[in-house]
Amino acid sequence: MKYFIVTYGCQMNVHDSEKIAGILENMGYTPCQTREEADIIVFNTCAVREGAEDRVFGNVGNLKKMKKKNKNLIIVVCGCMTQKEETAQKLMSTFPFIDIVLGTFNLPRLGYFIEAVKKGRQLEVLNEGDIDEVLPYKRTSGENAWINIMQGCNNFCTYCIVPYVRGREKSRKEENILNEIKELLKEGKYKKFTLLGQNVNSYGNDLNDGTTFAKLLHDICALDGDFTLSFMTSHPKDLNDDVIEAIANEEKIEKYIHLPAQSGNNRILKIMNRKYTREKYLDIIDKIRAKIPNCRLTSDFIVGFPGETDEEFEDTYSLIEKVRFDSIFAFMYSPREGTVAARMENQIPEKIKHERVNKLLALEKRIQKEDNKR
Repeated sequence: MKYFIVTYGCQMNVHDSEKIAGILENMGYTPCQTREEADIIVFNTCAVREGAEDRVFGNVGNLKKMKKKNKNLIIVVCGCMTQKEETAQKLMSTFPFIDIVLGTFNLPRLGYFIEAVKKGRQLEVLNEGDIDEVLPYKRTSGENAWINIMQGCNNFCTYCIVPYVRGREKSRKEENILNEIKELLKEGKYKKFTLLGQNVNSYGNDLNDGTTFAKLLHDICALDGDFTLSFMTSHPKDLNDDVIEAIANEEKIEKYIHLPAQSGNNRILKIMNRKYTREKYLDIIDKIRAKIPNCRLTSDFIVGFPGETDEEFEDTYSLIEKVRFDSIFAFMYSPREGTVAARMENQIPEKIKHERVNKLLALEKRIQKEDNKR
């Protein structure tokens, strides 16, 4: 019996797919290279942007012929997109050949649902769930091992669907994280560990035992072994001096910070609910550059947020020009049903969004060219 997994979205989803692979291999399945060979196909979905959902609907629809040829083929759709109850129901009604639809909190029960398919189609979307500490991972990223340190997000940025599909912030106990890394070091295959969380800087806030992200970084670096450590993603409002000091002073930590700014304009940042200002963001950048002169900096930006004027967009442009990031990820604002921003007036036309995102990408290219030349 063979399996094939299609993964959309962020590194957290990549790691979730490693969990899915672990579950399937424990059930006796082995991986295959193409969908045509598979006895079970799993789509692990993303809900952050509309385009990701559209691709899922298109790709799932293409499986109809395969299901017709092979009645025993099991088709599973899970992940962030299906954590939204209405989307899960829509998938089940639109594609009667889908066998299983699960939300993000249901993944540990995937094996149960595969067995239950014999009795009929399966749909379950839990509203909340704890981090699973038992299920194995089939790691697929070479010498890098993803380490999930927390799940969920409490920030509720007005454009973002993540708190609704990943739940509130829950941190793993530091002891469990350290034990996972120790076991991986014993295997001798892994040279890099990447800590994952929607906002790693708020790690430990819910544990109420004095655990902080900075302490976790120091304690991991104190482990015996030849490895490097990195993490993603940081929120500017929570990146404090202790974390910057840890990155600066611990040799094992990569000198790289991805720090999403999203906008360079204070009014837009406020209605995005980002909880920092342009000035605060630049102050953090100055601290990083003072403490870690060789630090590589990258960022995310959203253009065309509802009501964004040309002048406000220019503030984003000037922020990038001032900071001179090593690279940026620029996105056109995509309304996500259920978020505050999706209900806002003054939605920006697609043509203007395209113009703005292209302008940012051209600026990034110019800065990189100038830095490479230097």
